[in-house]
Amino acid sequence: MPTIIQAIPIFLLIFCRITSFFVVVPILSSRNIPMMFKVGLTVFISLIIFATLGMEKSMPIDGVYVLLIIREMLIGIILGFLAYLFFTVVQTAGSFMDMQIGFSMASVIDPLSGASTPMLGNLKYMIAVLLFLSFDGHHYLIRAIIDSYKWVPIDNALFSRIYEGQISDFLFKSLSKMFYLSFQLAAPIVAALFLTDLGLGLLTRVAPQFNIFVIGAPLKMILGFFLLVIIFPGLISQFQQLFGTMFDYMEQMLHIMGGSPQTTPK
Repeated sequence: MPTIIQAIPIFLLIFCRITSFFVVVPILSSRNIPMMFKVGLTVFISLIIFATLGMEKSMPIDGVYVLLIIREMLIGIILGFLAYLFFTVVQTAGSFMDMQIGFSMASVIDPLSGASTPMLGNLKYMIAVLLFLSFDGHHYLIRAIIDSYKWVPIDNALFSRIYEGQISDFLFKSLSKMFYLSFQLAAPIVAALFLTDLGLGLLTRVAPQFNIFVIGAPLKMILGFFLLVIIFPGLISQFQQLFGTMFDYMEQMLHIMGGSPQTTPK
C-alpha cells in the first residue's frame, strides 16, 4: 500500500502530459476516434512511461503539486499545438486557392474537427491525413511524446523557459513558417489564377462588350481544376517535406524546453 501511494503522484503527472498531448494533437484528437480508445491509449502509454521511469523520487501531494500538474499539461499542449499548427498549413493553403478559384463562398463541415473549412482545404486535409497515416506519422507522434521525457523530465524548468521568452519566440517562428509553407503550397494555383485575372482585365479593356463576370468565373474554375489535376501527383513529396518539418520543429521545441542548445530550425 505505501508503494502504491508513492506511485500515484508520479503516474498522475505522466498521465496529465499524455492526456493534454492527445487532446490537441491532430488526427488522434479527432471526433471520429472513440473516447474509450483515447482514454485507454493514454493510460497504456502512461503505464509504459511510468514503468520506464520508475519510482526513484517521492512526490508529496501539496500546493506545489498543483503547479507541477499545470506544468506537465503545458508541455503536452505545447507539443500537440505545434503539430496541429503545421497541419493547418494544408487548410490555409486551401483557403488561398479557394479565394482565387471562387469557392470561398462555399464551405463544408470537417468531420474530423467539426469546424467549417474551405472545400479545397478540406480535400487536401483528408489527403494529408491519409498520407500521414501511410507514412506511420501517428507512430512518430506517439514516439515524440514518449521521448519527451528524455529531453524534458518530470523535474524540468518549463516556467523559467516561458519567463525567458524562448518558447514564445519559437512559437512565433513556427507560426511564420506555417504561413510560408501555406503560400508555398498554394503558389502554383494562386499565381496562375492571378495571371488569369490580369488577362481578363486586359480583355475587358480591349473588348468591353464581353461580360467579364459571366466568362471569368467558369474559366477560373475550369483552369483551377485543371491545375489541381496537374499538381496532385506532387502532393506526396510536398506533404512528406511538410511532415519532416513538423517533426524537426517538435524536436527543436523539446530542446528548448529541456534547456539544451538549439539549432536553427529548417
